[in-house]
Amino acid sequence: MVMGCAPATSAPDPKLPLALIYNGPQGCDDCAPSIATLLRNAPHAFRTKYVGPGTGTPLTAATLATASLYVQPGGGQDLESSWDDLKGVADDLRAWISGGGSYLGVCFGGYLAGADPGFDLLPAAVGGYTDTVGATVHNDRDTVVDVTYRGQKRHMYFQDGPAFTVKPNSNAEVLATYPNGIAAIMVAPYGKGKVGVSGPHPEADQSWYDEADLENPDGIRTDIAYELIEKTTGR
Repeated sequence: MVMGCAPATSAPDPKLPLALIYNGPQGCDDCAPSIATLLRNAPHAFRTKYVGPGTGTPLTAATLATASLYVQPGGGQDLESSWDDLKGVADDLRAWISGGGSYLGVCFGGYLAGADPGFDLLPAAVGGYTDTVGATVHNDRDTVVDVTYRGQKRHMYFQDGPAFTVKPNSNAEVLATYPNGIAAIMVAPYGKGKVGVSGPHPEADQSWYDEADLENPDGIRTDIAYELIEKTTGR
């Protein structure tokens, strides 16, 4: 590969808001980097920084105070073990969101936004989509799942993600539903902050589909991901 004529990569604008992305031992290889790429290229772009064990930056109240968005990406398979790693910062994270921060949870990060166990951030019961009545996916293999988004059928990358049964009379906004009508993507206020979660993976790029030998009939589109980010971080 010829590199000599390539322009130098510019440093991120320090005026951009900072997104902290958990990249500890429970994360998958592609999850945090894909989210980081998405955020850096968003219409309202972010600087990104990895946090968690092994990154050199622990997730603490002081670290959260430097950021406007915290992302808990997918990748975990053991909810109890992940919660053991994170429960020590739960109170700090809840206080930060309540004070105006934003939490974005994708797949496993959606589970952790629930309460059994988790950060308890949502006006919804959180459980595996495959366990819901009328689910169209019945195993934990990587696949493509149908959702309804803005009244249109769409397809998203999915691997044993959560579904969100929203409590009646809550002020949550459901952005997409699974075929059985249960929320697949939702955003809800938490104090002065917001929490956005997705069961499927809106950040999945072509490499994800290639590696799993899957095809998205819609092609690779980022509109769902960027609306989720905007709804989660907007006020």
